[in-house]
Amino acid sequence: MNKKQKKVLFRIILAAVLIAVLSFLPLKGYLKFGLFMVPYLVIGYDILIKAGKGILNRQVFDENFLMAVATVGAIILGDYKEGVAVMLFYQIGELFQSYAVGRSRRNISELMDIRPDYANVEQNGTLEKVDPDEVKTGSIIVVQPGEKVPIDGIITEGTSSLNTSALTGESLPREAGVGDEIISGCINMTGVLKIRTTKEFGESTVSKILDMVENASSKKSRSENFISRFARIYTPAVCYGAVALAVLPPLVRMLAMGLTPEWGDWIYRALTFLVISCPCALVISIPLSFFAGIGGASREGVLVKGSNYLEILSQVKYVVFDKTGTMTQGVFEVNGIHHNELDKETLLEYAALAESASSHPISVSLKKAYGKAIDRTRVEDIKEISGNGVTANVDGKSVAVGNTKLMESLGVAYKDCHQVGTIVHIAIDGAYAGHILISDTIKAHAKEAILALHKAGIANTIMLTGDRKNVADYVAEELGIQTVYSELLPADKVTKVEELLERKEGKEKLAFVGDGINDAPVLSRADIGIAMGALGSDAAIEAADVVLMDDDPLKISKAIRISKKCVRIVYENIYFAIGIKIICLILGALGIANMWLAIFADVGVMVIAVLNAIRALFVKKL
Repeated sequence: MNKKQKKVLFRIILAAVLIAVLSFLPLKGYLKFGLFMVPYLVIGYDILIKAGKGILNRQVFDENFLMAVATVGAIILGDYKEGVAVMLFYQIGELFQSYAVGRSRRNISELMDIRPDYANVEQNGTLEKVDPDEVKTGSIIVVQPGEKVPIDGIITEGTSSLNTSALTGESLPREAGVGDEIISGCINMTGVLKIRTTKEFGESTVSKILDMVENASSKKSRSENFISRFARIYTPAVCYGAVALAVLPPLVRMLAMGLTPEWGDWIYRALTFLVISCPCALVISIPLSFFAGIGGASREGVLVKGSNYLEILSQVKYVVFDKTGTMTQGVFEVNGIHHNELDKETLLEYAALAESASSHPISVSLKKAYGKAIDRTRVEDIKEISGNGVTANVDGKSVAVGNTKLMESLGVAYKDCHQVGTIVHIAIDGAYAGHILISDTIKAHAKEAILALHKAGIANTIMLTGDRKNVADYVAEELGIQTVYSELLPADKVTKVEELLERKEGKEKLAFVGDGINDAPVLSRADIGIAMGALGSDAAIEAADVVLMDDDPLKISKAIRISKKCVRIVYENIYFAIGIKIICLILGALGIANMWLAIFADVGVMVIAVLNAIRALFVKKL
């Protein structure tokens, strides 16, 4: 509890004690009025000030104005105890709300703790602490045990264990050594590390994540926007309704019926009507529910860019996956060389040289299997054909390395492979020279993730890949994915997602899950883009609506479950608050409800709704 909350709690306790004492004293007249004004001002002075400022700023109709009018009116009518009690319980409700918001913010605040306070720059043999914003790209910084990594870079000296829990939600440390990339926001646990920065602080991972989290509250859900519009119309309406209730029935009784107007009774009913009608429960609990949902998700390593995306995620019925790097490890290894006319080492050498300019995972695996330094002077005229492969001139020979589509386009007769995997065909001077089998492995929790999605209510799981049909079908069958589209070019994935979007019905939404590096166009095109394994991936953080900070595919279903729970809580609060208020407003207008019932309809409902909203913070384990 912070200082402000402690101060409010002290005022609540003091006012409650004063009310209790005054209730037992035989007080009358001005003495009673004067003594009851003490606890009233103790507990309500700030509400009266806010109401006055609202009137001066021509922003009259808010909960402070309603409370001020209702309590002052009750005191004028002589109901001192009830007037003070309304203000007391309203402040108790506000304290609950403040505590709940603080609880929700704590997870966000813990994430915000990844912001580094300084960077150690080595100068003249000593370490100097400087602002991370002042460190230029290519500088050498030193991170000591217990310190946060301030800027993205590459380790040049030292080994250590890294705590990434603030980013991923996972408690297990990661080992890092010389040559490894390291991202800002991690905590160095053991050894001293020297890091050569590869980005400025403003472009680093931690800066982008913090910017995303800070802006999340600005992206409102449809429910929040509706409640905001509702409150702007509802609050003035009930104020005018209360005035009508206080004035019209007495006039009708007096002028049309010839009866005593009973002004005091109808004004009391109007004041009760005002207290009941205060929209605090809705205005506070709905944004709080979404804020708690975002906070609970962040604790699990799921970053949601706004409550609008949380709401959309709850409506997802179709989940489309990219295969490589999402459902599989994306780490390719050479597992065989078949139908080769040349010896295996020579064929692999030609393939590695032809692929020397590419950063594609398959190219990397070929160069890794070759295992020698690439002499680029031996390679000329490299042409990368998107989705097919590469052609190049190696040692004066025309070399083509790629898939069946490349071979067919060149008119080369190729031989298929009996094993499942990615097949890289090689043609030299227009003649088939053999193929290399490259295999990827399925991620540890991928099968569980698909099962969890179906349990979460997903109607169809779909996989898109540029890989061959037999490889794609094998992976889909292993994982339990219902629909698979294979042998797609990068542009084909966008087209296929657009086709799937057109098949949806009603409010159904489609999510695309990719690794965030080369899937940015598809992530942007889907109803909601989910980037997984995005630790350090700028493309993922920029393009996706939801960012899963590690490689665990189980977090996809967890994100959907969080969103569904959050939206369910929102609607529970809406139905509960509006239902209770309608019943109590009718009872108040009929004179059945008194000020104590009004207190429950306002403060009691708000406290229950706020406590319900806090439930969005907690996520059950699978």
